[in-house]
Amino acid sequence: MSPDRSQAAYAASAADLALRALDALRGVGGTAMVADHVEQADDPKAALAAVRIVGADLFAPCLLADAAFQPADAAAVAQSFAVFPPPVSTPPPPPEGPAEPWLAAWRDWATAALLARFAGAGTSGPHAPGAAADGPAADDGGPESALATDIGGALAPQPGVAPEPEEADGAAVGPTDASVPDATWQTWSVRMGQLSPLALPGLDGPVHATARAAPLALARGATRAVLRRDFPTAARIARWLALLAAEGRRLPLDPVPLVVHLGLHGGGPRLALDVAIARRLLAVEDA
Repeated sequence: MSPDRSQAAYAASAADLALRALDALRGVGGTAMVADHVEQADDPKAALAAVRIVGADLFAPCLLADAAFQPADAAAVAQSFAVFPPPVSTPPPPPEGPAEPWLAAWRDWATAALLARFAGAGTSGPHAPGAAADGPAADDGGPESALATDIGGALAPQPGVAPEPEEADGAAVGPTDASVPDATWQTWSVRMGQLSPLALPGLDGPVHATARAAPLALARGATRAVLRRDFPTAARIARWLALLAAEGRRLPLDPVPLVVHLGLHGGGPRLALDVAIARRLLAVEDA
């Protein structure tokens, strides 16, 4: 199969898997959605690639809808890492290296961390290791959480360095040279959108700390994407705003009307899944 045909097959399979995750988040569909996706696929390799593409969002039904994560699903996710292993060394962040491998390393880390967390639990989201009464899968920092971090890190280590905007609500948090394109809030907000699978409860790290430091840049990025009618990017950035709202952070805009508005636009299963996750974080009933 040619590279172009392979990429098309991967994208089509990822769209189908995102739809399965969306159904699971809404409480419909069967169990073991990841395993079923791989086992029923005409092209199992494309199905495993889809697992890596959808990534951490496969755990959204567990984290946000009290769904159980099945052992067969854990095996399928682990198999995707075996067939498509991450780079041995963490790619350097831009401008030292290209952005996409580095962003992919962050997404892989999120998937591996949640796999390690749920694979040994055999339970639904609020009862997973580290869960607390005040939120889904909150990390208590106990020995089970540390073990999950170790196992997840073995599959995909945390890159460590997070993308930073030139300004976070008026205060410099990263490069202050305005001539550096990677430092602008426009570029940063798009990159945060590309890291939207990290915008889930139960995950925390440098990327989340940067998001908390720059709600205005996120709000600007989401608004800009809506005005440009780039609704997929707007939905991805809106997930970070929804997560910050769920944490009780003060925001420069109300994310609820934004998320509801984005849900009115078609855009395929991926956009629908992003909007559904944001709605769950905001405790807004499904449309």
